[in-house]
Amino acid sequence: MVTSPRDLENLQHEITSLAKRQSDLEDVVLEVMERRENAQQRGTELAGRVESLEAKVAEADQRKTAALEGIDAEGFTVAKEREVLAAAVPDDLLKLYDKLSAQQGGIGAARLYQKRCEGCRLELNITELNEVRAAPSDEVVRCENCRRILVRTADSGL
Repeated sequence: MVTSPRDLENLQHEITSLAKRQSDLEDVVLEVMERRENAQQRGTELAGRVESLEAKVAEADQRKTAALEGIDAEGFTVAKEREVLAAAVPDDLLKLYDKLSAQQGGIGAARLYQKRCEGCRLELNITELNEVRAAPSDEVVRCENCRRILVRTADSGL
C-alpha cells in the first residue's frame, strides 16, 4: 500500500516510464522480426540462385565432358589418318618433317601463299622465288628464313 502522495506520484512516474520502455522494446522486437523475415526471404532467394547456378555449372560440365570426348575421338581419327598418309611418305622426308615439327613448335611444313611463307609470314625475295620456281615439282624446298618445308600450290605466286 502506498501511504504518501509522493510515493504514489513516483510509482505513477515509474509505471509511465516502464510502459514507454515496454513500447520501445516492442518496437525493437517488431523491427528485429521484420529484419529476420527479410533475411529469411533473401536467404531463400539466394539459395534458389545458388541452386540455379549449380545446375548451370553441372550442365556446362556435361557439355565440356562431351566436347572433350569429341576432341579425343577426333584426335584418334586424325592420328589414324596421319598413320595412313605417313606410310605413303618416304622415310627421309618424314624424318625431316618430324625434326622440323619438333623444332618449330609443331609445324614442320608451311604453305607458300602469294610469295609468302605461311610459317614465318615472311615474303620470299626474288632469288628465293626463282630457286623455288626452278626446282622440280617433286623436290623438297625449304624456307630460307624459318627452314620449314614449303608446300607449293596454285596460289603460291610462282
